[in-house]
Amino acid sequence: MAGADEAQEVVRCAYGCQDTTCNASNVSGDGAAGRSVRSYRPHGSLARVLYDKRKADEWLAAYDKRKWYRVDKSKIREDLLDLWIPLGTGPNADQPDKAAEIFLVRSAERSDSLPLQTWHSLARSALSWFISRTSINGLLGRGSMHVFSSEQFQKLMDASGFTGPWHSLVDLGAGDGATTAHVAHLFEKVYATDISPPMRWALAKRKFIVLDVERWHQEAGPFNVILCLNLLDRCDRPNTLLRLLRTSLAPGGRLVVALVLPFSPYVEVGERGNHKPSECLPVRGNGLETQIISLIDRIFAPIGLRCLVWSKLPYLCEGDLGQSYYFLDDVIFVLEAQPVSTRSCNFAVNDGVSLRRNF
Repeated sequence: MAGADEAQEVVRCAYGCQDTTCNASNVSGDGAAGRSVRSYRPHGSLARVLYDKRKADEWLAAYDKRKWYRVDKSKIREDLLDLWIPLGTGPNADQPDKAAEIFLVRSAERSDSLPLQTWHSLARSALSWFISRTSINGLLGRGSMHVFSSEQFQKLMDASGFTGPWHSLVDLGAGDGATTAHVAHLFEKVYATDISPPMRWALAKRKFIVLDVERWHQEAGPFNVILCLNLLDRCDRPNTLLRLLRTSLAPGGRLVVALVLPFSPYVEVGERGNHKPSECLPVRGNGLETQIISLIDRIFAPIGLRCLVWSKLPYLCEGDLGQSYYFLDDVIFVLEAQPVSTRSCNFAVNDGVSLRRNF
């Protein structure tokens, strides 16, 4: 889900077409009058911004949201299809649920507030010289994100065979804690981490126990459930982190990993200083379905993480003056720890956990 600050640009014509080859002959209206309408652009910076936003929002309104919850099952092996669980609503389980709809409505309302968005734009421009984009979002209370609802999370847990205990949850790279809040009521203790000070303040305000990003596994745990949502592609050492996650699970615990696919790593704060991770997560294949297979077979299984169930959801981010909201394809895996050989367990355990994807 490309978001407010890191949106993956989609080339569209003025009528919402995504086809980069679109030209006048593809759009209704012939002759000079038709060309005049098609070539119209408003004058003035603000008018252009509002005009472009209107066209972007029209494209969003026409977008088939059923795609958010679907995969091409013909490209998935039968043994992995047995682990698939749809999380949408409606007759075909491919429609947004109530929590997602509420998020979209709220995002549209905030996006349409010109005074609010103007303030955000000015503040970002001034603060970007001093602090990270994530911290700016935390200070401004913007860029909130949505992954799953309480009902969808419960459905995943039930399908994975998890029956408790529901004692402890830790959400790594939790951002402002909006997604954590959907499931916090299920657990006795809720822990969270984030690299951004403003985000840590927001987490503490929600009454979550905020752990250090370097020593979270030493300060508490083992944990009954660990959330690692849209973090592996933003983490400097994802392979080390995955092994650490496995050893931090309580017996019978569940690791919930969400990852935007196709895989595209970007590290906001890392050792290399060029936004590339220090460790390469060996995801293979070009398409979403191919990469799902690669993650289960080549990455999770070799380190002793067995996939119990998986699904697909939209990773939603609050919008801005560009459009009402942003989205990416998010694949959710529920994993359990399996015994591995002594040799494969020989790994470092001190990994700096980077922050969740921020748009």
